[in-house]
Amino acid sequence: MNISEFWTYIRVRKWGKYVVTILLFLAIFLFIGDQSLIRSIRRHREIRQMEEQRDMYRAGTEEAQREIQLLHNKDSLERYAREHYYMHNADEEIFLVEEE
Repeated sequence: MNISEFWTYIRVRKWGKYVVTILLFLAIFLFIGDQSLIRSIRRHREIRQMEEQRDMYRAGTEEAQREIQLLHNKDSLERYAREHYYMHNADEEIFLVEEE
């Protein structure tokens, strides 16, 4: 069936122009333009990924803020230095035990 036969078939049928209009509208809605359904789905997926990253960074920021608050206290600062940097007083000895 070539294009001229197709258009003749469409003209013979009374509902043919409505079918063509609906198909054209659906094609535009699904595939063409910035507001197409496919691009909308992609944008929503990107937004979801960005929101997950935002939540991850917020959690990291909150943890860093808690550590900063702990470091304002001298006892907490000393404990942090001992645990993370293996610092000690001059009259102390440190023994490191490795766990397997």
